[in-house]
Amino acid sequence: MPGQTTATGALHVFPTRDELITGLADWLLKRSLEKKEGAPFRIALSGGSTPQHLYALMASSPYVERFPWRNMQFFIGDDRFVPHDHADSNFGMLQRLLFSKAPIPAGNIFPMPDRGVAEEAAQSYERTLKDLYGAEEFAPDRPFFDVQLMGVGTDGHTASLFPGQPVLHNRKAWVATCVPPAAPHTRLTLTYPAIHASQHVVFLVEGAAKQHILTRIRAQDPACPASAVTALGELVWFTDQAAAPSDKQ
Repeated sequence: MPGQTTATGALHVFPTRDELITGLADWLLKRSLEKKEGAPFRIALSGGSTPQHLYALMASSPYVERFPWRNMQFFIGDDRFVPHDHADSNFGMLQRLLFSKAPIPAGNIFPMPDRGVAEEAAQSYERTLKDLYGAEEFAPDRPFFDVQLMGVGTDGHTASLFPGQPVLHNRKAWVATCVPPAAPHTRLTLTYPAIHASQHVVFLVEGAAKQHILTRIRAQDPACPASAVTALGELVWFTDQAAAPSDKQ
């Protein structure tokens, strides 16, 4: 389809996890410094264990001195609908590893709401995004996010887009709820249209346990929600050798 790239996008494979994390940190730094002066660099961050190494690296020297923090705006791709100080909160993890360590203005951080009714919280976050974007619908030539950072689960889910869930068919809302059957918490998640509204969608995948599912996603297996992710600009994969698809081993 013209104007979008799919989950079969470019693949960058690194020998080890440490080299993978450093490679992605360098890539993000370059993208953030390329942003035109005066325009915010908007990035949506993901949860999960692998990105935690990235966030810790970004908040340490020399990266913490080099990122243009004052020009960056941070969003959450998905989160569990729990208080921000809960052990399972993605925002809480980001606050601990990155937001409290780097000199980011408080007004540049946009957490998902953690109180009230989940559906209303999703609508509230969507309102925040629409107000910042300045429109009620995404334009086909104007991305909202500069970078959307994503991971994948062994079941093929990404963000909180889980197999078999109604949210997979929601192509109108920007933010929606999801209640995975095997998970203890309701989730708030960006939807496919909101993820698509990105200049760069970046998947970070690490470890041999993800190799099989990554092969399926890049083969566009419809059973894997990540297979349906697209980008307005480019979609790229950053993996270590252990996670690389079978045809790249």
